[in-house]
Amino acid sequence: MKKVVLAFSGGLDTSFCVPYLKNEKGLEVHTVMVNTGGFTKDEEERIKERALSLGAATHTNVDAVEEYYAKGIKYLIFGNILKNSTYPLSVSSERIFQALSVLEHVNKLGAEYVAHGSTGAGNDQVRFDLVFEVLAPQVQIIAPIRELGLSRKEEIDYLNSKGFSFSWEKAKYSINQGIWGTSVGGVETLKSSGVLPEEAYPSQVTKTGSERVKIGFEAGEPVSINGKKCTPVEAIRELAKIANPYGVGRDIHVGDTIIGIKGRVGFEAAAPLIIIKAHHLLEKHVLTKSQLYWKEQLANWYGQLMHEAQYLDPVMRNIEAFLEDTQKPVCGEVEVELRPYSFSVLACSSEFDLMSSKFGEYGEANKSFTGQDVIGFTKVLANPLKIYYSIHNKK
Repeated sequence: MKKVVLAFSGGLDTSFCVPYLKNEKGLEVHTVMVNTGGFTKDEEERIKERALSLGAATHTNVDAVEEYYAKGIKYLIFGNILKNSTYPLSVSSERIFQALSVLEHVNKLGAEYVAHGSTGAGNDQVRFDLVFEVLAPQVQIIAPIRELGLSRKEEIDYLNSKGFSFSWEKAKYSINQGIWGTSVGGVETLKSSGVLPEEAYPSQVTKTGSERVKIGFEAGEPVSINGKKCTPVEAIRELAKIANPYGVGRDIHVGDTIIGIKGRVGFEAAAPLIIIKAHHLLEKHVLTKSQLYWKEQLANWYGQLMHEAQYLDPVMRNIEAFLEDTQKPVCGEVEVELRPYSFSVLACSSEFDLMSSKFGEYGEANKSFTGQDVIGFTKVLANPLKIYYSIHNKK
C-alpha cells in the first residue's frame, strides 16, 4: 500500500479523512498532530487514541512550540507585528510550522501522498498546500473535504456507516487555540454588524480590580515575569495565566484573505498583545528614529507575507536578519497594569535608554546646546522653505 501522511487534529474533518483515505483511496494512513501550544498532554493522548481507532497505521504527536517560537513568534515580537494594527497573527502564523512538521514526517516515511482536512473556503488550504508544493513537489496533495465539498452531516453519516459513532455535536463557536493566541469564530463574525458575546471567549473574566506586572526583555525577547527568570515560551504562558482572567487582549480582526475576500474573526490574545505593546515601548526608548521607522516598514511587510503563506520567500530571512540586528539594545523591564478588559503599558527602565538626562530634559533644560545655537539651526532648517515660498508667493 502507498502511504499518506495526514495532518490530524482530531476534529470532524480530519477524523473523516482517516477512513476515507484508507477505504476509498486504498492508502496506508499515518497521522501527525503538530502541537503549537493548543493541546495539553492529556488531549494529545486522546487525539492519538482517536486516530488509531479510526484506522491510522501510526500516529505521531509533535511538540513544535519551541520551534514555532524560535522561527516565527520571536520575529513577530521583534517587529511589533499586529496585522491591520489589530491582530497578532495568532492562528495564521501557526499553520506554516505545522505544515513543515508534517512534511518532515512525509520525508521520514517516504510517503507518496500528504493530506489535510482544510475546506475550500479559507486560508489554511493555501498555507498547507504551498509548503508541500514548494518543498515536496513530487508528493501528491489530497484534501478530501475540499475535493468532495461535503457537508458536516455527510461527513458524520459516512463515519457512522463505517462504525464510528463518536459524538459530533457542533460547538456554537469555532475555537482555534495556540500559544500565540486563540481565534473565535461564530455566526456573529460572519456579518459586519455582529458582536461576539461574553460566553464566546474561552477565558472568562474572574479577576477584578487591577494588578501590575513587570516583563523583562533581553535582546528583544521576554525573559522574565515579575523578576522571575524564564524562557520566552514560559514567559508567554505565565503572562497568559496572569492576564487571561482579566479578559484583556480581545478584539475582532477584519482583513483581506489569501483567497480574495474580506474575513472577520474574533480573538483573544492577552499575552501577545501585552508583550508586543511592552516591547514597542522599550524600543521607543532605546532605538533611533531611523531604526524605528525602517523597522515598522519591514515588519509590516513581514507580517503580510507571513499571513499570506509566503514564509518560504527568501526575503523573509533577509527581514529577520534586519530585525534581529536591531534588538541588541532592546534590554530592560517594562511595567504593565492589568484591569478587567483593558491594560496599560506604564513605564520602562533600560541601561540603553536614549532619554539621557545628561543631554537635557525635554521642555525643562538643554545641556548640549544654547539658545543661540537653536536660532542658527532654525535659520538653516528654514532656508529651503524660504526659497520655495519666495518663488511661489503668489499662490
